[in-house]
Amino acid sequence: MNEMLDKKCQFGSYHENDVVFLLKDLSSYELEGPTEHREKNIQSGQHYSESLPIEYQPPEHYMQVFWETLEEYKKKVALCTGIVAEQLFRQKGKNTVLVSLARAGTPIGILIKRYILSKYQADLPHYSISIIRDKGIDENAIHHILKKHPDKQIQFIDGWTGKGAISIELTKACNAFKEKYGIVLDDTLAVLADPGQCTSLYGTREDFLIPSACLNSTVSGLVSRTVLNDQLIGPEDFHGAKYYGNLVDADVSNEYIDIVSKEFPSIQQEAFQAFERLENDQNGAAFKGMDEVVGMSKEFDIGSTHFIKPGVGETTRVLLRRIPWKILMKDPDSPYVRHILLLAKERNVEVVHYPNMSYTCCGLIKKVSDSQ
Repeated sequence: MNEMLDKKCQFGSYHENDVVFLLKDLSSYELEGPTEHREKNIQSGQHYSESLPIEYQPPEHYMQVFWETLEEYKKKVALCTGIVAEQLFRQKGKNTVLVSLARAGTPIGILIKRYILSKYQADLPHYSISIIRDKGIDENAIHHILKKHPDKQIQFIDGWTGKGAISIELTKACNAFKEKYGIVLDDTLAVLADPGQCTSLYGTREDFLIPSACLNSTVSGLVSRTVLNDQLIGPEDFHGAKYYGNLVDADVSNEYIDIVSKEFPSIQQEAFQAFERLENDQNGAAFKGMDEVVGMSKEFDIGSTHFIKPGVGETTRVLLRRIPWKILMKDPDSPYVRHILLLAKERNVEVVHYPNMSYTCCGLIKKVSDSQ
């Protein structure tokens, strides 16, 4: 595994000093299939992590919205990064290993690492590893990190929360790790946005558009979603992923990081003041969003909450790689949903005005029996 790791340091398109991916390279395998076929398999019982969706490469007009969105919200993303970075650095200090959850957590982990380096001149190690709903975290990756950094504390990082599935999965995984190995891991998940109220470590609880949610691998180091497939991943392996080298001309991963990072000097004071307010008025994880999701499942006669994806980031994912049924939207005039309206129109998906929810929007996945 160590020999494999030496090769993996170059995995992905991010700068080597920003992140180390602890992932097995599956780039040579054909794991993608038509979205409709993959959706049918998932709804028939195949786990989503066994295959990959075909990466949607957005047209020019959609990329224009991405760049406009980034310009508009780069300072807000930087501020939320600073707020959550101040919190975790106050709690753990230089004794921290940043561990982002691939792949949505990876750019956020890099931004947090850069903020702390800029503000405190502390260059924290940063790894990106896999966690998969209903399967748990990559224990081989955790063991590697603990062996390499025996005196440091792990801080898990993700991009945002929806209804809290990954927060719950992380807690389960940390409990299992303690039972198996007697090692206690902090299961607090650091995120930029926590609209579902699933963690106590967040930059904001507003359901705003984090621009990196707009795209797939081209804003995530050209790395695919993570894969856990018994045919390809052995007991000694890290979870897997593909590197999409064929998309290098469309890659904006490092540009995204650089644009947001340039805002850090201008928001440091505001971030620290916001952090102090949060510290004095700390709100824990109430998982309020899950109550709303359960209500939606009854109202729209949806058998499983797995088919309901709340929040801007999750709604975007539904449109990019699932079979969407409807999009619920709190305010269609919100600047956070311009890209969602574009995608919905392109894919001929109904947008329903749904004002009485705490999320900005919500994606409902179509049952395969309805898509014949």
